[in-house]
Amino acid sequence: MTPGPVEEVGKVAGNFVDAMKTQPLALALALMNIGLLLLFYYIAAAISERRAHEFDLMMAQNEKTNQLLYNCLPRGEKQ
Repeated sequence: MTPGPVEEVGKVAGNFVDAMKTQPLALALALMNIGLLLLFYYIAAAISERRAHEFDLMMAQNEKTNQLLYNCLPRGEKQ
C-alpha cells in the first residue's frame, strides 16, 4: 500500500526537523530571514500609511488654494 499525501508531508516535515537539529546555523538563518521579511513588511506598511496621510494633507491644501483663487475672480467670470 502506498502512503498518502498526509504521510508524505509528515515524512518531509520530520526530515526537515531532523536536518535543522543537526544544522542549528541553518535554522538560525531561516529565522533571521523570516524576521527580516516581517521587519520589511512593517516598514513598508508604515511608509505607505504616512504617504497616504501626506497625500491627504496636500489635497486639502490644494483645495484651500483653489478656493482662495476662485474667490479672487470677478463675479461675472465665475462659471
